[in-house]
Amino acid sequence: MPDVYLTNKRVVVVYWKDRPEQPFEVFSNLKNFCLSYPQYNYNTLNNYLSKGKVPFENKEVRVERKNIITQPKKTLSSVDTKRRIAPVVRKVAMHEANEAAHDVEYWFKQPFSKRIEAVTFIVTQSLRKNARIDKTAVRRKALKL
Repeated sequence: MPDVYLTNKRVVVVYWKDRPEQPFEVFSNLKNFCLSYPQYNYNTLNNYLSKGKVPFENKEVRVERKNIITQPKKTLSSVDTKRRIAPVVRKVAMHEANEAAHDVEYWFKQPFSKRIEAVTFIVTQSLRKNARIDKTAVRRKALKL
């Protein structure tokens, strides 16, 4: 069975043996590598890499072609489990919905800081750009916690 996650697209991976600060480079094709490093001959490398898919290697470098993986690999655990988003649905008749009671119940279950944050967000949405809230219109009321 062929690996469906592999494509016929390949890159050239170059492992430098004498460069610990940058041990490898990836090129989109062999020509770009040879243009970047003219001491390596394109025809020689291409001939070497095409025979049996064996990487070219000398004392300073190892050059090989690698297939690009475009999809997740299939594992035994990923075959059985699929990602799904479970819908959260509450089906009721329209006259029984009573959304206001559910909203109040939800917000009273939230911490005080989250409630204040939500109110502040709603108020800022109604303000124009660079406008501030008119605090003279605000009535302060003590909260019963």
